[in-house]
Amino acid sequence: MKHIVIGTAGHVDHGKTVLVKALTGTDTDRLKEEKERGISIELGFASFTLPSGILAGIVDVPGHEKFIKNMLAGVGGMDMVLLIVAADEGIMPQTREHLDIIDLLQIPEGIVVITKVDLVDRDWIELVKEEVSELVKGTVLEHAPVAEVSAVTGQGIKELIELIDRMAAKIKERPVTGQARMPIDRVFSMTGFGTVVTGTMVEGRLKAGDTVQILPEGIAARVRGLQVHGRKVETARAGQRVAVNLAGVEWEEIRRGSVLSAPGQLKPSYRLDIKLKLLSRAEKPLVNRARVRVHVGTAEILARVVLLEAEELNPGDTALAQLECEKPVAAVRGDRLVVRSYSPMRTIGGGKVIDPFPPKRKRLDPRVIEALRVKEKGTPDELLQQFMASAKQVVFSKEDLLHGPGLPAETAENAVSSLVSQGLAMQFTSDGKPYYVLSSVFRQKAAELAGALDKFHASFPLRPGASKEEIRSKHFAGLNSKLFNALLELYRENGIISIVGENIAKYGFTPGPNPGQRQLFEDIEEKFLNSEYQTPGWEEIVLEFGLNRNDSEEVLNFLINSRVLVKLDDNILLHRKNLDRAKELVVGFLEKNGEMTLAEARDLLKTSRKYALPIMNYFDREKVTRRAEDKRILY
Repeated sequence: MKHIVIGTAGHVDHGKTVLVKALTGTDTDRLKEEKERGISIELGFASFTLPSGILAGIVDVPGHEKFIKNMLAGVGGMDMVLLIVAADEGIMPQTREHLDIIDLLQIPEGIVVITKVDLVDRDWIELVKEEVSELVKGTVLEHAPVAEVSAVTGQGIKELIELIDRMAAKIKERPVTGQARMPIDRVFSMTGFGTVVTGTMVEGRLKAGDTVQILPEGIAARVRGLQVHGRKVETARAGQRVAVNLAGVEWEEIRRGSVLSAPGQLKPSYRLDIKLKLLSRAEKPLVNRARVRVHVGTAEILARVVLLEAEELNPGDTALAQLECEKPVAAVRGDRLVVRSYSPMRTIGGGKVIDPFPPKRKRLDPRVIEALRVKEKGTPDELLQQFMASAKQVVFSKEDLLHGPGLPAETAENAVSSLVSQGLAMQFTSDGKPYYVLSSVFRQKAAELAGALDKFHASFPLRPGASKEEIRSKHFAGLNSKLFNALLELYRENGIISIVGENIAKYGFTPGPNPGQRQLFEDIEEKFLNSEYQTPGWEEIVLEFGLNRNDSEEVLNFLINSRVLVKLDDNILLHRKNLDRAKELVVGFLEKNGEMTLAEARDLLKTSRKYALPIMNYFDREKVTRRAEDKRILY
């Protein structure tokens, strides 16, 4: 069954509540004070089925100036609005203000309803209609049909219902995409049920048993039950008026203005980037840092308007601005809002959210303004790409990308996939979770990494590579070690680096002496090779070949790492070829004789005990030989 939400708007005592009762049979004035005073103070709700079978929910809003903020809490999420004008009074102050709000929120469909037509003659009705026609010029209701009714006599009610039905048939149902999101307009407790919240679902679907979060409070709760227009349902969807029975939260913890959403979909912010329009009817320009009342969703927040393009905004003009809110607000890109002056409280403008959690912006900066214009008009792919390019990080988690650009979750997820499929972003995995990097940033950091490694290899040609931690701290300081290692794998897979233990080398690099060092290495190697089993200590080599301390350490480490020399203990180094020949001699002796004393090993290798002992200990460690009391046998 198709559902739509209809709202009323208009001046106090112009017959909104009586008209709703005539349409639905429900009196939406439920408070004792409303009954006594004969005016609506709070939001009222009713529903009725149109002749075509479409189920229409009606939000009856108060018209009195004092209760405009209550009206604003109910007007979001409407598919159609009935602008009520009493025939006996015509256009009044709240008629104009409500029309301004309707226009600022861009409610897509509307009907102008002239009520109380039984109280005046035909000529007066025509005069009122002309006045209304002039009022709605240039607004979303400029081409709205006009209906004439009397809720008391029933005149025109049937025709109005038929008109609503025809217009409702043209309204597209809200797509059930993305995660559930519902601004809360009422909170109460019911005996036997507990906490109940109501609102209009603006995105997604909600099922009994779902876990939800309440923002900005950050409260987790579970959906115990759902009602749509008073009927119990298992699933509620975008475009429906919904009552949600919540478990795990007390009703006093929630307030009108909070948002019910799927976990992780939204995060609250103290700033909003917006495109702001100041009404032409505004009495004066809006100056930078003016304190205002902002209505977004069902929330009212005090904020300062930071004008990004000028020192003041003139009536009728539009500009980019940032709201610095005094309390956190949960919004998404594209949400519409209304701005009212702090005092006296009058609607002065409104606009649309461009970025729901931006950084603090620099005023009068052409780059900031251009970036925001791209954000305002860009496709989801462009917005996501811009967010990744402008953020002060290299790698993004999926959660970063679902929240960062301020897009609806499903839209952001599709944009992520699109960037990867187009080759504009790259994906890799760490701890089983996906991470992303812009391809342009990946290439930029690859060039930076290659340059750093070239410099390192030129300075230290004998080392296997630069320390991972050194590279991370200098060039990828924002990443923890685990994420950095995962990113390094992506660079390795793309043929940019090699990974050698805890070191990184440029792909294809092999450590070794440069042309000026080759003769030195050949001489040192020959010295050890010719020394056989009575080799010099390293300090002797340092003195003989005139090595400084840094060079000597580099040369020694290279000779050991490249397995030219084998370190038997702290002071004994042996050439690998000599050690291999010693192994052949020892194994041959043991195969023939079965056992060997240290003295026999000394004589066999024509060396001294100083060298024979570390050589035999090395063979023990390598499991060539093993001790049997004071002798060696084959392992």
